[in-house]
Amino acid sequence: MSSAIKRAVFLYFALFILIIGVGVVMEVPFTVRLCVEAAAYSLIALGLNIQWGYGGLFNFGIMGFIMIGGFAVAFTSMPINMEFWNSDGPLMLLKVIIAAIIGAMLIIGANKLPMIGIKGKLHKIMQILAWFIAYIIFRTQIDPAADYIEKTSTYVGGLGLPVIIGWAFGGILAAGVAYIIGKICLGLRTDYLAIATIGVSEIIRALIKNMDWLTKGTLTVSPVPWPVPNPQAFQAMGVGIDASFIVARASFLAVVLVVLLGALFLIQRAYSGPWGRMMRSIRDNHIAAASMGKNVKSRQLEIFIFGSVLIGIGGAILTSFAQIFDPGGYQPINHTFIIWVMVIVGGAGNNFGAVFGGIFIYIIWILSEPVSQALFINISAFSEGFGFSAIPEIESRALQMRVFVLGLVITIALRFAPKGLIPEVMHQQKDEVKNE
Repeated sequence: MSSAIKRAVFLYFALFILIIGVGVVMEVPFTVRLCVEAAAYSLIALGLNIQWGYGGLFNFGIMGFIMIGGFAVAFTSMPINMEFWNSDGPLMLLKVIIAAIIGAMLIIGANKLPMIGIKGKLHKIMQILAWFIAYIIFRTQIDPAADYIEKTSTYVGGLGLPVIIGWAFGGILAAGVAYIIGKICLGLRTDYLAIATIGVSEIIRALIKNMDWLTKGTLTVSPVPWPVPNPQAFQAMGVGIDASFIVARASFLAVVLVVLLGALFLIQRAYSGPWGRMMRSIRDNHIAAASMGKNVKSRQLEIFIFGSVLIGIGGAILTSFAQIFDPGGYQPINHTFIIWVMVIVGGAGNNFGAVFGGIFIYIIWILSEPVSQALFINISAFSEGFGFSAIPEIESRALQMRVFVLGLVITIALRFAPKGLIPEVMHQQKDEVKNE
């Protein structure tokens, strides 16, 4: 057994001991909930690891794809809103779709004008005119449709489909958005790509937050169904309150683990094969890879889409587990920055490192608040015993300690393990020895 495998086994064993310790101190229902959320975040970290660890793509728009997954599962699995379907809303939305198609055809036609000899400034003017006309056509249909739906039925409602289909749709929808973003932004490099994806993420958040007719906006959508019976269903069967939460959350955890382990298995197989070697070569030197005949932009688009699929599914899992889709609850520090910390601390380019980082960092993130609060309370009581004033606003200070602890963890990790706790393993030297 190599030292890298021994290290990974030791760290996962230590993580298991940590989870057991949390279960003893914080009780089982809380620990199972923590494990479900940590597993979902690990899936998201795995998606980012594909994009950055494999392809070197700086995606700082993770929050946007998580929101897309959350919207997808809410839209797919929520009950059908008969008030909407019995109104003129569907017909008005059909007109919106037709207007969007007409607008798209105008834009595509304007882009093809050089084929019939229209070039230069005239071509640019025609493109701008096509976009303007398409915008007018679309707005003349979407505005009255949105107002009508919000007044008559609040929002369009869901489709009433199984939650698992909603998770899959979250990945598919994220893939579609990633394709559009990738075609536009993947020509940029490093920090420029990061800035572009941040902007795209904020655009997605603004759209989802303000499209009340489709997403219900800040009014939130709840309760989003579970793929397994929820605690209330088990309580209706006669199961006790504490036991119902344990059984329901454990069932949910089992489903999430199947998704996570399945994704990990498939990605690891791809990573160890020719596809993985090609992606690493593009990451390390895209110019050399292009000179060898590789279509760099196409492969980067491919990996950007694959990673976004996992991020979208992870976002759908988080929304369904919380049973609420709240566009106002998504924040960059919780849904972008922390994911990057998971991958960096776990080990970029190593799938097992990304999963480990996802679970470990999320546990640290959640536990830092109650641990800090208990520490502040004890310090305050101790200082009061010597005549000093009590620590004010302990709850808010403990919440702020999350960021401090996270920064401390990443600083220590980068100091003593700059490539991550479970770094990427390169087999080049081993292969060379075999060839000799």
